[in-house]
Amino acid sequence: MTILLIEDEPLIARQLQKMVRQLEPEATIQGPLGSVQGICTYFTASQPTPDLVIADIQLSDGVSFDAFRQVGMNIPVIFTTAYDEYAIRAFKLNSIDYLLKPIDPNELKAALEKFHRWSASPVPDFSELLRQAMAQLTETSNVPHYKRRFSGHYLRQIVSVPQEEVAYFLRNELIYLHTTAGKKLVTDYKTLDELAELVDPARFFRANRQCVVALDAIAGYRPHDGQKLQVLLKTPNDKLELIVSKEKAGAFRDWLEGY
Repeated sequence: MTILLIEDEPLIARQLQKMVRQLEPEATIQGPLGSVQGICTYFTASQPTPDLVIADIQLSDGVSFDAFRQVGMNIPVIFTTAYDEYAIRAFKLNSIDYLLKPIDPNELKAALEKFHRWSASPVPDFSELLRQAMAQLTETSNVPHYKRRFSGHYLRQIVSVPQEEVAYFLRNELIYLHTTAGKKLVTDYKTLDELAELVDPARFFRANRQCVVALDAIAGYRPHDGQKLQVLLKTPNDKLELIVSKEKAGAFRDWLEGY
């Protein structure tokens, strides 16, 4: 059996590969692919057709639905997503499984067992199931989605942090995630520009070139050095002086007050 993995976050992709290998030791694992373009290239090249696809919905250059439409796929898919269950109930209605991130090994095991049950019975028309699911979720997928969980390395573990527990992201050669509980995680993000595209602008603000701060972590602010502002955190970090430039001060005030 060949399983194709589609996941654009390196940490989650490695976790998923490890779990699939443990649950399906005889399977050949392809990927991970991390983009719509990568999926289209894979299926138009001389690649063996996978028996099963495990696919993230939101990718670096769009949604995996777009690629599936283009290649006209008729392969069973287990979808993964970090978004609320209301957005993915259609998959269950159409007998397409999904996994809500962070992926639970027991749920992945159940989804793979379901796939094997399907394989032992007359094969359903997966292209029609995909078409129905994508049609039901077109409106949802056209609405901007932002990451609600963030992964990072902490004490030799890969930890998934919900956005409510993020205090700020700080660039210091690497991109670090600081939690409201005082933990410091190393992320795989290359730049803050990349990260700023993924976070919800209603909940996160790019304070300067080094820091993206979370609304829930802010206690207030005070004037600093002319027209700049110093952000006061609910959980202070003595080593961090979080300054908003004078160019961004007005936008920061408006954002903080909910305009």
